[in-house]
Amino acid sequence: LIAHKASGGKLASQSGAVVRPAEQDASVFLESLVDKYSKEAPDTIVVDCSATDATVPALLKAATTANMRAASANKKPFADSSFRNFRELCLAPTSPARVRYESSVGAGLPVIAALARVVSAHDAVTLISGSFSGTLGYVMSGLQAGESFSAVVGKAKELGYTEPDPRDDLGGVDVARKALILARTLGMALELSDVVVEPLYTPELAELSVPDFLAALPTLDAAFAAKVAAAAAEGKVLRYAANVRPPAADGTGGGSLKVGLVAVPASSPLGTLSGSDNLVEIYSQWYAATPLVLRGAGAGAGTTAAGVLSDMVELANTRG
Repeated sequence: LIAHKASGGKLASQSGAVVRPAEQDASVFLESLVDKYSKEAPDTIVVDCSATDATVPALLKAATTANMRAASANKKPFADSSFRNFRELCLAPTSPARVRYESSVGAGLPVIAALARVVSAHDAVTLISGSFSGTLGYVMSGLQAGESFSAVVGKAKELGYTEPDPRDDLGGVDVARKALILARTLGMALELSDVVVEPLYTPELAELSVPDFLAALPTLDAAFAAKVAAAAAEGKVLRYAANVRPPAADGTGGGSLKVGLVAVPASSPLGTLSGSDNLVEIYSQWYAATPLVLRGAGAGAGTTAAGVLSDMVELANTRG
């Protein structure tokens, strides 16, 4: 398979590939494959490296079929789908032996594994804070270095760090998905619509064409420069971060999930983050004064592949 892809071949032309008929719904087709292989090839691991929510029925069937398991780098089944589906996929008693989704949050960073260990120890998590976007981390580092907002976004686009439409990154929805997955892993019954997201552009720029949006970015430069200066005056720096606050242990408060621009101490783990790395801080009863910190490359084909492969190996070595 690797040699076939390396030579430029398409998966559909690989010997043994099953190709979806054009008239068949993708989710129905994928679910039928799980049915097929549960009978023909027990102990199959379903691997989802797509970017669609059409895989949800197939993943659910794999999670609830005794001789099937699933590993996924796809965020959408775990964030865009309902909490009910997430609970069935990831929070059932058999889930750790059936479903792994590490790479849906931090590529190869073992964020979910670390969080699961804290939860298993009944160490009450009080806050998860982090930077989950290499693109936005790059933008924040540029602002800190004195670049204008429009210049650093333009440079990020030229380097291929952003999506073709930079608003797909600057809007914060991808960060919201990752943060929601962590919140749901804690058992917080939230939907994507419950996440408070602050985009890095004004509503007036939302409907513009991409060229017009890029041309209008300099209108935001002064506001961002003022925010950078205000943060620096307090010994802080700007970061685009997610904050997951579970409900208090005493039952007060319902918890919250916010994604947006925050000013953090320059000496803090999040404050020292630079470039396109990702960072997650987990605060808990035992990690109160000094958080559990995971930091490193949070994107890229190699790190994501390593994370998925690790999940597959662990599933192969686990029976449940």
